[in-house]
Amino acid sequence: MTHPLKHHRTDTGDPMIEALSASTPQQRLQAAMAIGTRAEPRDLDVLIARCRIEPDFFVRDMLTWALTRLPAGDTVPRLVAELDSPLSQAISQSLHTLSKIGDVRAWPPMDPARIGTALIAHTDTEVARSAWRAAVALVPGEDREELASALVTQLGRGDLEMQKSLSRAIVSLGEDLVSVVDERLHAEDDTVRAHAMATRDMFDDPDAGFAHALDAAKRVVALGSEATV
Repeated sequence: MTHPLKHHRTDTGDPMIEALSASTPQQRLQAAMAIGTRAEPRDLDVLIARCRIEPDFFVRDMLTWALTRLPAGDTVPRLVAELDSPLSQAISQSLHTLSKIGDVRAWPPMDPARIGTALIAHTDTEVARSAWRAAVALVPGEDREELASALVTQLGRGDLEMQKSLSRAIVSLGEDLVSVVDERLHAEDDTVRAHAMATRDMFDDPDAGFAHALDAAKRVVALGSEATV
């Protein structure tokens, strides 16, 4: 369970903590850097609280860096607790930070075999993408195939950038899992089939441009659809 921001130290007279709420992103960035540099466990809660509401991408990334500097034994459970937050940014930022820490204790709370697709199929785009990246970063070897099977359920979702993110996540699990993608090559939905084809191409040539592969796959799917009319 997350704790309300008002319960965190924001008025202790510590100029670094107070600067996390400064009006300019540059001031907040410098504060997060200073807090990360001193790396004191007592700053854990206020860093996590700021992650929930910080609007600037670069400041959020510095907050993540500051959190990675703290003892994982303290940080990982607090970040895992954020996965139950009603705030999408709290979830996505915690997933991102957990992927950077790389502690395997964070895997069970995001394992689709245990919790279903709540995270990888989250309605918020940033949460879903963060979940894909965190999952492939933390998954134990023996759970790779189950994760791949869960991820391919998201094929066809979103815009070009989102589809590229998913394909990269799937491909990063290992070329021995290409058969999991092959199962989606005959999906009824044209968008899913095209995305599966483009992902399949990335297994064969990881350096190939995804947009080009997806366009080629869409043409193949369109031709196939015309041939069955």
